[in-house]
Order: sequence, then C-alpha cells, then structure tokens
Amino acid sequence: MGLRIAGTAGRRILMLIVLLAVVFAAVEVLPGDAASAAAERGESAAGIAARRHLLGLDQPLWERFANWMTALPTGDLGTSARGQKVTELLADPLPNTLVLAVTAFVITVVLSLLLGLWAAARPGRLTDRIIGHTSTAAFAVPEFVVSAVLLLVLSLWTGWLPAVTVTGGDGKPASWTMLIMPVLALVIPQTGWNTRVVRGALADQASAPHVEAAHLDGLPLHRVLLHHQLPGAVPAIATGMATSTGLLFGGAVVVETLFNYPGIGTVLAGAVAARDTPLIAGVVVCAGAVVSLVLLAADLIRHAVLGDRA
Repeated sequence: MGLRIAGTAGRRILMLIVLLAVVFAAVEVLPGDAASAAAERGESAAGIAARRHLLGLDQPLWERFANWMTALPTGDLGTSARGQKVTELLADPLPNTLVLAVTAFVITVVLSLLLGLWAAARPGRLTDRIIGHTSTAAFAVPEFVVSAVLLLVLSLWTGWLPAVTVTGGDGKPASWTMLIMPVLALVIPQTGWNTRVVRGALADQASAPHVEAAHLDGLPLHRVLLHHQLPGAVPAIATGMATSTGLLFGGAVVVETLFNYPGIGTVLAGAVAARDTPLIAGVVVCAGAVVSLVLLAADLIRHAVLGDRA
C-alpha cells in the first residue's frame, strides 16, 4: 500500500510540474509581457527594458522556470510583476476560494448522491427520466450562464440577494448571503454531472450477481441500494466527485469575476491581463495542489475498495 501511495503521489506531482511548464510557455506566447503591461503611458523603451531586466524577463524561459521551480519546495512562489510576494498576494484570496469551493463541493456530493439514489430506486420510470434529463441539461449549461440567470432572478428581479460581493475589513465577504449565488453557480452544473455519474455507477452494479441475489432474497429496495449496489459503485463515484474539484476551480475563475468575489479566480484574471507569470503559476500551483490531494484521496478509496473486493 505504501508503494502504491508513493507511486500515485509521484504521478500527481509530475502532472503538476508539467502543468506549470505549460503555464510558463503559454504566458510566453501571449502578446506583450509583464514589463510592457505594467508600463505607464509615455514610458520610454529604456524604462521598459530596465523593468524587463529587473523582472528577469530577459532570461531564457527554461531558466526562469527552473529558478521558480527550485524555490517552490521552500514555499517561495516568487515575486509578482508589481514587486509583491506572490504568497502575500494569495494569503487572503486563497482561503476565500477554498470556502467557496468546499461549500460547493459538499453540497454537490450530497445532492448528487440523493438524486442518483432516487433515480436508481425507480429505474426506467418517470422520476428516473426527469432526473436524467434535468441533470444532463444542468451540466450542459456553463457557469457564466447560470450566474447570469441567478443575477437576473435573485438580484435584479426579486432583490433577495446582493448582485456583487462586498468585502469587510478582513478581506472576506461582509455577509454569508453573498456566498449563496456564487455557490449555486458552481453547484448546479457539477450536481448535474455527478448525478449522472452516480446513476450510471449504480446501474452498472444492478446486474452484479450479489445484487440480483439480494433481490431474489426479497430484501427491501432501499437496503439493496445502500448495502449492495452503493458500495460497489463507490470507486466510480469517488473518481467522478474528485474530477469535479478541478472543474470547480475552473468555474471559480468565471464565477468570482462575475460576482466580484475576492478569491483566486479574480486574482488569476488580473494576472493573465498583466502577463504576470509568477502570480499565474502561484494560483495554478495552489489550485493544483488541492485538486491533486483530492484526486489522490479518490485513488486511495478506489484501491482500498477494489483491494477489499479482490
């Protein structure tokens, strides 16, 4: 088991390193750079060149990437194009995004399991079809469309919720109600996806010999679902749920920008506009670390369940 954990963790770390290399390369091919993006109107070419040298942009890409990666194990995420430590810039937004993402993830897991089990309890019936079609439609709608509809209905039409997030002196949302629409914007598409995953995993288990034997023994349907189908479906469900963490962080970039939520999505949008490679890489490594940990947990759950069954 120890070797399996080490091997899985090693693959996740390698994937994160490759992703960071892609980020550095992608920013490099964008027009302009951090020095020109931060230049003031009328600034001379010599001034821009001096700033480019100060930021190390005159060094080869591979050298900048190697220097950044060398400092990463010490917790140093580099210095932004504005001269601030990236760790300081992410100290407040990262916890805000984690609150948003964790809340959305927990709600997604609960709703997906309930809806998937409800549909599986009535295979082929009207309830199963309605849940199936609704979940497919929910997943097909992008987060920015869901956000726009929520803003229109819950803010502009009814006035129930504030349209934008107002932060307090601590950099956090001033009221918990300001989390409702951003969380819903993330939950709705991911609940659609994971409901389909849960329903499909339970359907695959429905034809297993031990499940058919449980039906023949006359066990109640809810007992068959919870004690015979669901345990065998756990590996597929865990993988689907873990995949949602990456989609949640991706959706957070759009949702946080639309609702003016003070998270890393807003920071990332500004960093891309400023061509601020260290800040972009810092956001990516924080989000990637969280996603990698969740994927690692899902891998361990899958190995543990399949190992017990073997």
